[in-house]
Amino acid sequence: MARYTGAVCRLCRRGGEKLFLKGSRCFTPKCGVEKRPKPPGQPPRGRRQKISDRGLQLREKQKARHSYGILERQFRKIFAQAGRQTGITGENLLVLLERRLDNVVYRLGFADSRSQARQLVRHGHIMLNGHKTNIPSCLVKEGDTISWRQESTKAEYYIQLTQTIEAKTVLNWLSLDKKTLVGQILSLPTPEETEATFDGKTIVEYYSR
Repeated sequence: MARYTGAVCRLCRRGGEKLFLKGSRCFTPKCGVEKRPKPPGQPPRGRRQKISDRGLQLREKQKARHSYGILERQFRKIFAQAGRQTGITGENLLVLLERRLDNVVYRLGFADSRSQARQLVRHGHIMLNGHKTNIPSCLVKEGDTISWRQESTKAEYYIQLTQTIEAKTVLNWLSLDKKTLVGQILSLPTPEETEATFDGKTIVEYYSR
C-alpha cells in the first residue's frame, strides 16, 4: 500500500476535526476545515444516515493513523506491540506513537508538521544520541538527546529555525535548549501528555472484532 499523496485537508474534513497536517496553515482562515467543514464527497440525498458504531471506531482509527502519517500495516504492528506490553492497550498505543522519532522532532518544534519532521529525519539532518539516523519510526527512550547534524546547521532552514524557535513551546516530558537546538527526553509521555485527538479505547474495540 502506497503512502497517501492526496489533499491532506480532506483527511481532516473526513475526521470531522483538525489533525494539524499542514503546520501553521491549520491556524489560519485558509484551513480546509474552517473553509469547508462538511465531509468531502457527494452529499447524500435525503436524510443523512447515522454512523454505526463500527463506523465511529473506524473513524477514530483513521484519525490516529493520519495524524501520525502511518500506513495501515505499520499501525497494526504498533497496535500489536502495545497489546504485548503490560497495562492498558489503548494507553500504550498513544505512548508508542508519541515516542516515534519523527513525532519527537515535531514536538520539539524543529518542524511545523509530522510529515515535515519525517522528511528531516529521512534526509539525515537529525542526530539521536550523537549518531545520525534516518529511521522516522525509531522509538526514543528516557534520557535520549535529539540534535542537528553539524553539516545541517549551515542550511537556510536551520538558520530560519533559530530565529523562530523562541516562540515555540515544548511538552513537559521534553526539554529544549533553544540556543543549541538540542532536545532531551526527560521522561516517557503519559497518555494525558500526548494531547491525542482520538480515543485509544475505541481503536482497541475496532481491532478486537
